[in-house]
Amino acid sequence: MPSSTHACINDLQQRIKQLDTLIAELLPATLPLQGKAPGLGPVLRATLAARLPELGTLDRRQIAALVGLAPYNRDSGRWRGQRRISGGRADVRRVLYMATWSAIRKDPALGQSYRAMVAAGKPKKLAVTACMRKYLTRLNAMRRDDAPWKAGAEQHGKDS
Repeated sequence: MPSSTHACINDLQQRIKQLDTLIAELLPATLPLQGKAPGLGPVLRATLAARLPELGTLDRRQIAALVGLAPYNRDSGRWRGQRRISGGRADVRRVLYMATWSAIRKDPALGQSYRAMVAAGKPKKLAVTACMRKYLTRLNAMRRDDAPWKAGAEQHGKDS
């Protein structure tokens, strides 16, 4: 590669480092979530701050629908179709998917829910999608109540 290409790449890498530092400085003020939630790393925090500012202001059904994790039925007359998720903010859903896998491994309650669904014969994708909704609901409750993560426990009641 020509030296000008190397210089351009080095310049871009330097800018990326500066932006990462700036994002890390701004995140605590923009999205103050107390405690260490499993799977809540810098990518998910930045995504939630930028793409889901409603976090903590909506109830559990509304936040799930906004992200596209609410099941919608495909029924017609007496025919009952499958329930599927659709719509919503796909970019948030993609990042939440990866964070949920980490949370399933680290949080006993989410891990138990996932394993129980798989043991009951549910497809793994369905089980992880259900865990994504639970995880998002718990993050929403954390933000709303300004409370820390409660490992291994369902938290904040039904109106989460």
